Amino acid sequence: MIKRFLVVVLVTISASLGAQRNSSSPYSFFGIGEDVSRTTVEQASMGGIGVALKDISHLNFINPAANADLRVATYAIGGELSLLNIKSSTSEDSGNTTSLRYVALGFPIGKNAGFSAGLQPVSNVGYAILNSVNDTNGDFLEATRFNGNGGTSRLFGSFGINVFKDLALGFEAGFVFGTIDNEISNQRANVSLLTRYEKQTRVRGGQFKLGAQYKRKLKNELELNVGLAVQLENSLTVTGSERVYTYNFSSITGLEQPRDTLYDRGVSGELVNPVKTIMGVGLGKANKWYAGVDYEFQDAFQNEGNIVQGSTYRFESSNRLSLGGYYIPKINSIRSYWDRVTYRAGLRFQKTGLLVDGTNSGTNFTSIDDFGINLGFGLPMPRQISSLNLGFEYGQKGTIDNNLIKENYFNIRLSLSLNSNQWFKKRQID
Repeated sequence: MIKRFLVVVLVTISASLGAQRNSSSPYSFFGIGEDVSRTTVEQASMGGIGVALKDISHLNFINPAANADLRVATYAIGGELSLLNIKSSTSEDSGNTTSLRYVALGFPIGKNAGFSAGLQPVSNVGYAILNSVNDTNGDFLEATRFNGNGGTSRLFGSFGINVFKDLALGFEAGFVFGTIDNEISNQRANVSLLTRYEKQTRVRGGQFKLGAQYKRKLKNELELNVGLAVQLENSLTVTGSERVYTYNFSSITGLEQPRDTLYDRGVSGELVNPVKTIMGVGLGKANKWYAGVDYEFQDAFQNEGNIVQGSTYRFESSNRLSLGGYYIPKINSIRSYWDRVTYRAGLRFQKTGLLVDGTNSGTNFTSIDDFGINLGFGLPMPRQISSLNLGFEYGQKGTIDNNLIKENYFNIRLSLSLNSNQWFKKRQID
């Protein structure tokens, strides 16, 4: 029954993941969209740590070497509700989105290896911005509307193996794909025709990651974990078309009527992602508590063909510092359900790698930083080792300085981590 359920879910999500609107952030206007953290809900609830974390029944999207510790088949589905408040120096607005974060399956291979595969978003585009200009008397001069939707997703497969007693190595391969639509419409006072710019781009490319984990047992049942993951340099090919045309509205139907096309042409380019390195260390006691820290860094994206970069923004090096962990009062408690709950918490400090010039001068670029506080709960399901995971995050992104936008967001995340040790056992009939 559960196998059929997972197959139906995977097919449904594969068909719909690219069509959903996953973002309301104005910062998704830039590049190929707002970057999506490739973490499980459990990892996100601990500030995004996980490169050193070992677990026998939860998936790990950060380090492929963690697959080596899987001991049961694990099916994971995660979603998110994001509540967003947007504030500039002159105005304020709000929005919300509901989206799927991932669907994935992992299983052990023998006693020393494991494999996982899944589908998850990489970047999201979803914005609608109206910029109006009036004269000193308050009369209308000009209005420009910016709209965008789409994003990129990835299909991935990940393998890990214990090469020695305390050392695991891993490899991951993924394929990134997606379509992004951008549109800018402009209307001016006393001009009968409006102008529109449209661009549709398709993104394709491969990703490869190497990982390693080392575990050392210490005194008093303590364990020291060290992890390293390296995403190799890769290129994303960006192709598509763009056009600029004028239009007006029919006085009879009220529908748009295209008039003159100024240009309609194909575009192409390439976005080179430099090597990304994630390293971390953690200390804990099995099935009791864990505390860890991760640090991630990457050089600036390199843009060839100028298809994903404009005069008002550019890329710089990025980094992320995450601190977090979990605590389980008593994992095998019979009297108290809440003693078996996993309590998670964490912090995240991030330099996104995006520079934006809100003054449109071409010289006044400001770094866009992100900060998040996380809290989560792993709720055991009755008579199973599976769990329902809840995560909450409050964060701030950007600034109102230099004519930019500051975002205050609250994310509510939910995931199912379903486990079974019967998936690969052959049924026997007596």
